[in-house]
Amino acid sequence: MFPVHPSEISLDEGVFLVRLARKAIEKIVIEGETLKPPEDVPEKFKRPGMTFTTIETYLGEKATSLRGCIGFLSPVYSLLESTIYSAIEAATGDPRFPPVSAWELDKILVEVTVLSTPTPIIVSDRKLLPRLITIGKHGLVVEKGFYKGTLLPVVPVEYCWEREEFLSETCLKAGLRPDCWLDPSTRIYYYEGRVFKEKTPKGDIYERDLSQEYVNECFKR
Repeated sequence: MFPVHPSEISLDEGVFLVRLARKAIEKIVIEGETLKPPEDVPEKFKRPGMTFTTIETYLGEKATSLRGCIGFLSPVYSLLESTIYSAIEAATGDPRFPPVSAWELDKILVEVTVLSTPTPIIVSDRKLLPRLITIGKHGLVVEKGFYKGTLLPVVPVEYCWEREEFLSETCLKAGLRPDCWLDPSTRIYYYEGRVFKEKTPKGDIYERDLSQEYVNECFKR
């Protein structure tokens, strides 16, 4: 059974996944229980899928701070299960933060990124590798030996990185030297992602246009 590709997800389905992630967060935080996947859903949701859930503290209009982010890069769960489990882990298992408390539930934003299967980037000359990466479309995985790290498509947009910097920062995320992407023994993968996010805590949900955000925020004249 083929994993769900982000291009298969409609806006309404993206909205559903964000609401599902929030329900999973609220149930684990308030009741200490894991949300059961709903059964009356499109069949595609029962296929293998990969998601990351990001939780941010809402500080006001356009002001947020990261509160947790965890997900899956392999299709080991159905899309439904991946959404539920990534949401729970982002709320309770991100080692950078304490678990989300009940009083925070009205103060957080929930964001779900649906990912494609990572694909190896093969080039004869490593210096040409940046040309194959599109900011706002691709996330990256860097892997060498026991070292591995990923950065989601949203990250270079939010930091206004260019392609070479995106590669270097992903190397650092993996615990490697920033120029590790030039080493032929380092494996580089890219994947696509679509991002659905609450505008305000428990509010309307929209799909982020990362390419347009990159242009608007990083190329202001």
